[in-house]
Amino acid sequence: MSLTPEEFKKALAQYPSGVTVITTRSPSGELTGLTVSAFCSLSLNPPLVLFCLAQHSYNYLLFQEAEGFAVHFLERSQEALSNLFAKAGEDKFDQVSWRSGLRDIPLLEDVVQVLECRITARYPGGDHTIVVGEVEAAHAHKGHPLVYAQGKYRGLH
Repeated sequence: MSLTPEEFKKALAQYPSGVTVITTRSPSGELTGLTVSAFCSLSLNPPLVLFCLAQHSYNYLLFQEAEGFAVHFLERSQEALSNLFAKAGEDKFDQVSWRSGLRDIPLLEDVVQVLECRITARYPGGDHTIVVGEVEAAHAHKGHPLVYAQGKYRGLH
């Protein structure tokens, strides 16, 4: 017997995850970003992280072409920012404060942490692609992280 996708999603909702926004710039200069909870560290030496990108995502091809990405750990007051980047289609970057980082990738302002990464590998993972990046720079800011569990945003104190 195997789980249905709905049963699997319900089971995973019991596990809290940090809320991140991943941004990139395509080789043609197009900016994109999305809210991701499937993010984790992979290695300390070299410093590697990974995130999982749905192959049906509206910006999948832009991430497939990109050389790097930035990971933004959201602050507990930034639910609106998470919701903005969870939507497909609209230009998000004219609605937020950001600056250019390595490879001119957009870095969001006023988040808890930013990691700037160079893509080192992509692996198939079911209906997702696992994107691995080497962390080249880290920028810490003050704040308490936003988490998501049991279908709700939550803050850590």
